[in-house]
Amino acid sequence: MDPQQSARIAALALEDTELPEETRRSLEECRQPIAVHGRGHPPPPRIPLDEDVAAVLIDEETLQRRVAQLGRYISTKYAGKDLVLISVLKGSVVFLADLIRHITIPHEIDFMATSSYGASTESSGVVRILKDLNKPIQGRHVLVVEDIIDSGHTLSYLLRILAARKPASLSVATLLDKPARREVDIDVEWTGFAIPNEFVIGYGLDYAERYRNLPYIGVLKPEVYQGGEAQEEEEEET
Repeated sequence: MDPQQSARIAALALEDTELPEETRRSLEECRQPIAVHGRGHPPPPRIPLDEDVAAVLIDEETLQRRVAQLGRYISTKYAGKDLVLISVLKGSVVFLADLIRHITIPHEIDFMATSSYGASTESSGVVRILKDLNKPIQGRHVLVVEDIIDSGHTLSYLLRILAARKPASLSVATLLDKPARREVDIDVEWTGFAIPNEFVIGYGLDYAERYRNLPYIGVLKPEVYQGGEAQEEEEEET
C-alpha cells in the first residue's frame, strides 16, 4: 500500500466519532508524509553507539550475504519436513528475522530465553530457563538458532532439555562461533562466522542491553566494559 492510500484510509477512519483518542492520534500520524533523504539532502545522523566500537569485524553486506546462504542450505535440508526454528532470546532475534526471509519452505518459529552474561562480559555458568516454548516439539524437526556460541555451557544444557522432548531431529545454526572459548563439545550444523576471542556487539548482540541495533558485528572498546566483571552480576536473558 502506498503512502497516499494509507492517508486516504486514515482520513476515512477519522470520520468515526467514536474512535478512542489514542487510535485517533495514531491515524493522524499516518496522514503525515514521510521525509525521504535523496540527492541534495543531508544523510541521517550517525548512530552515536558507533563511538564505542573499536573495529567492525563483519560488515552489514557480508552479514546479509551469509545469512541468505544459510537460508538456502536450511531450505534444501528440511524440504518436505515439519520444521520449527527456536530462537534463543534475545540476541538471536535479529539473525532469526533475517534468516527466515531466506527460508523458502513452510516452517514455524518459537522462542526460549535463558540466563547468561548480565552486565558482565563472561558467562556465569549458571543456567536458568526464563521462557519456555509455547508448543510441543515431539516428532518435529527442530533447528536451534543462536547468535553466538561461547563456552557452550548454556547451549549444551538447552540441547539436553530439548532432546528429552523427543524431536524427530535436533540441530543448531549459529551466526557466530568463538572456538577459542569452547569448553563443551557441541555439534553445530551451520556456522555463519568463526570469530576471534573478542567481545562483540551489534546485529542483536549486546553489552548491558545496548548496541543490539547496530547493523554490523563490531568489537566493543575495552574501556566501555572495564570493571563490568566487578559489578554485582544481574543475570539477564541474552
